[in-house]
Amino acid sequence: MAGVLLVTAAMVTTASFAQNVPVPKPAPKGRDGGASAGGPAITGATQAPPNPIIPDPRRNVPSSIFQTFDANQKAQAAKVSAYLSSLQTLVGNFVQVGPDGSKTQGDFYIQKPGKMRVEYDAPSPIDIVADGSSLVVRDRKLATQDVYPLSQTPLRFLLSDRIDLMKDTNVISVTADDLFISVTIEEKQALVGTSRLLLMLGAKDGQLKQWTVTDPQGYDTTFAVYNLDTSKKLDPSMFKIDFTNYGPSPG
Repeated sequence: MAGVLLVTAAMVTTASFAQNVPVPKPAPKGRDGGASAGGPAITGATQAPPNPIIPDPRRNVPSSIFQTFDANQKAQAAKVSAYLSSLQTLVGNFVQVGPDGSKTQGDFYIQKPGKMRVEYDAPSPIDIVADGSSLVVRDRKLATQDVYPLSQTPLRFLLSDRIDLMKDTNVISVTADDLFISVTIEEKQALVGTSRLLLMLGAKDGQLKQWTVTDPQGYDTTFAVYNLDTSKKLDPSMFKIDFTNYGPSPG
């Protein structure tokens, strides 16, 4: 697994980009120690897996230190901030597109602040678990895992209890059209370089649609979500990191 992980875990969602596309499921399933077997109470018909919107790689140009935003852009960013801050629990399915264009699918569970579980469908052996302070990328087949501080990953913005994007992050782009409101956040770290997180919400329903993480080398990993449920009660044990049965990755 070490071969597909970056040193800082900034791009933890790339951990299984080489897996094959599994057969999609209609909704998250119950698991031992996890969500109930009945599945989330999703309003309306179950959605089919979406086709992720792959950002134009040419967009990753250096940002201006004099970046300014007009009133409309600030209002759109405030709308995204309010939505993210309103979430406490979020459960759903996802389609991930890795830097090489390959797709994986699975289920994700968020319990704010700071907790997340991502389970990839077979044949991928990867799980991602955040417990509020640490984040692990786990390989069930090898029984190994890489551990990172959650504070060093862009996922912390999604998992923050409350957030004001304009004040708490370095926003470099805000756009809106008939389909999406998009906000791009940039992080510069002295040792590893610059990474970005692009958040996209539906323009009409205001719901999270996808996010794209760009690593310091410029590679994108897109994570499109659907069948979202904000009412599910989650078992705290599903966010517990197992340091007993999973050791560090070799090498």
